[in-house]
Amino acid sequence: MTAMQRIEFLNYPDDERPSALLWGFRIDGTDLRVHVADATRDLWRQEHEEETQAEQERFLLTQHNGLYVSEVGDPARHFLGDPAPEFAHPSTGATPVLGCCCGVWGCWPLLAMITTTPETVTWTSFRQPFRREWGELPLGPYVFARPAYATALAEPIRVAEDPLGHGR
Repeated sequence: MTAMQRIEFLNYPDDERPSALLWGFRIDGTDLRVHVADATRDLWRQEHEEETQAEQERFLLTQHNGLYVSEVGDPARHFLGDPAPEFAHPSTGATPVLGCCCGVWGCWPLLAMITTTPETVTWTSFRQPFRREWGELPLGPYVFARPAYATALAEPIRVAEDPLGHGR
């Protein structure tokens, strides 16, 4: 059996629109964007070979941002794998869990399949739909105990700034 992970749901302000909150996540204490950076580092290497290592790392950590709280609407539905039709990937039904750093979630979303049982919520099959050649990213699966997941989702941690300390 896969070991259970711990998720924290966060709400933090958009640096460019401080009154607008974003959804963020920590899995086992690490921001999901750090996990994505680790999973895509080698995939990006060829496209960013002219940049310094520091520039590459900054890009990796800023390629995604959270989804706007106002856009998600019903977070319980969305983050339990039943997103509103405008969010669901048309062919797979995958759910966006991160959006683009530009503020338009659909520009560069991170998609995941979110499946539930009475005991668990599982995030798998992470993909970047605009890089089909990448296939499934080496992330997860992340399996969460459903009661703890539901509690974390219902009571997101409000933080004063982007947890990674950078804007767009």
